[in-house]
Amino acid sequence: MTIIGWIILGLLAGVIAKVLLPGRDPGGLVGTTLIGVAGAFIGGWISSRFLDHPISKDFYDTGTWIAAIGGSLVLLIVYRLLFGNSRDRQ
Repeated sequence: MTIIGWIILGLLAGVIAKVLLPGRDPGGLVGTTLIGVAGAFIGGWISSRFLDHPISKDFYDTGTWIAAIGGSLVLLIVYRLLFGNSRDRQ
């Protein structure tokens, strides 16, 4: 899969992570989608490095999607824990 494919996968994984974890995020939609892209890369790397699941060249590989969504969820949770809801702060 090319870098463009990973970015598209990350954007979709970020949207899915946002649907699974609803709420107001600091950074809004742009921040959440960037977290999705980063989560896809990190999830894919962890999956290939530690879980012995090679990175597939196929965009529709289930394992790659699960790794990307899982990475996005983890990053979204960490982001919320670190920065909270910045819109409430004055």
